[in-house]
Amino acid sequence: MDQINVIPFIDIMLVLLAIVLTTATFIVEGRLQIRLPTAASQDAPETIEPREIAIDADGQLYFQALPLGVGAPGLNALAPKLAELEPSTPIVLRVDAATRFAAFIAVVDQLKARGLERLSILTRRP
Repeated sequence: MDQINVIPFIDIMLVLLAIVLTTATFIVEGRLQIRLPTAASQDAPETIEPREIAIDADGQLYFQALPLGVGAPGLNALAPKLAELEPSTPIVLRVDAATRFAAFIAVVDQLKARGLERLSILTRRP
């Protein structure tokens, strides 16, 4: 015998490896007995309240439910409000389905320019 066919052996080993890896994650999860230490202060970390930006069907821009204007004047009024925010501030963007896509892109561009990347876009379930 000059040759040994190892392909079936490799196939069996890969199947066994897959079984071991999938069961190992189930075994470790939830079984760790960890006793957390106590601390003198129990203050929770500060959570930053999300800011809401909305654009209605007419292109009217709102920041925290306050109207800013339509089109370029609205974007110009939005800029100083975004400059006050920290980069880690979550932003919730609500845009009417009938709004022009250009208005949406203009707002997203302003958010990116100021480093505000924690963006959530609200949608509705069908």
